[in-house]
Amino acid sequence: MTAIARKQRSRAAVQDAATPLLAWYDRERRDLPWRYGSGQLADPYRVWLSEIMLQQTTVKAVIPYFERFLARWPAVSALAAAHEDEVLEVWAGLGYYSRARNLHACARIIAGRPGAAFPRTEAELLELPGIGPYTAAAIASIAFGQLASPVDGNIERVVARLFAVQTEMPAAKAELRVLAATLTPARRPGDFAQAMMDLGATVCTPKRPSCLMCPLMQLCRANALGIPDELPRRALKAARPVRYGLAFLALREDGRVLLRRRPESGLLARMIEVPSTGWADDEPDLASALQSAPIKADWWQVPGVIVHTFTHFRLELTVMRAVVPIDSQLTFWAGQDRCLWVARRDLKTQALPSVMRKIIAHALKEN
Repeated sequence: MTAIARKQRSRAAVQDAATPLLAWYDRERRDLPWRYGSGQLADPYRVWLSEIMLQQTTVKAVIPYFERFLARWPAVSALAAAHEDEVLEVWAGLGYYSRARNLHACARIIAGRPGAAFPRTEAELLELPGIGPYTAAAIASIAFGQLASPVDGNIERVVARLFAVQTEMPAAKAELRVLAATLTPARRPGDFAQAMMDLGATVCTPKRPSCLMCPLMQLCRANALGIPDELPRRALKAARPVRYGLAFLALREDGRVLLRRRPESGLLARMIEVPSTGWADDEPDLASALQSAPIKADWWQVPGVIVHTFTHFRLELTVMRAVVPIDSQLTFWAGQDRCLWVARRDLKTQALPSVMRKIIAHALKEN
């Protein structure tokens, strides 16, 4: 399709897509705890909180976290008054922990505004920590009825198929944002955005889309060409590299476990961890790696390996365990100022990312 033809089709689609899609949304929309009724403006706090949590995370995984956050901090001012460690503790397991730190920083900024009011425009929202173009557009449209076009993965897929965009991802992203904007109606833009999200999540799915159930089937160029399964096209991904390390689970005779706060910056910054070696490209030599143990002890290797996948690499950890006396002294390289002994019953209150919880469960499974 030529650029001129695509623009002409865009103008037609903006008039044709909104009516059937909004009618479908009024009938079929997902019942989610951060949503309000069709045509109603949602609570900006709920919209913002849900959109931050939904970044790189599924709706199913987010719902219990969202409900726990609301129960503990029902308003942005309450979240702003919390300590960062509390926020990280409740967030633990949801991943991408910079989101939690930015969430807390953003809450403090908003709480300092007159009436703790959220900014209403995309431009103002983009000035806040943790809010990018998609999140700014989502809040502006859903919470304030602004004419804005959020484009997440679901919407990218719907638009790519609707216009049969052949450009490979991620190079196609800019084109898809432009095309999505041509579809957004001035009336109910927030509902339209959520309808597009729901359509991508429940009908226009990555594999085996349910085209016969789609309210936009007659407008869909990919359906007409018989290629919805092929779009959006994606460039081949490079293989995810593997990193290796040793984790040291020290269990004191009084039942306390040695933990350590991670550095101020970098992956899992300021989270609580089980002390470990660095994560390297090569498998560690056990004899030399034991020199990095936080305590001199009779360490033994727990059978099996912990595997955890991050966005850019796969981590494989060998777990070492030792039972140590109450008066054990930490080694000088253990980061003593960042170490703490935590009772096993209190481990659930620590801001432990899921990989660290895996290590602890693996090391203590026989106890």
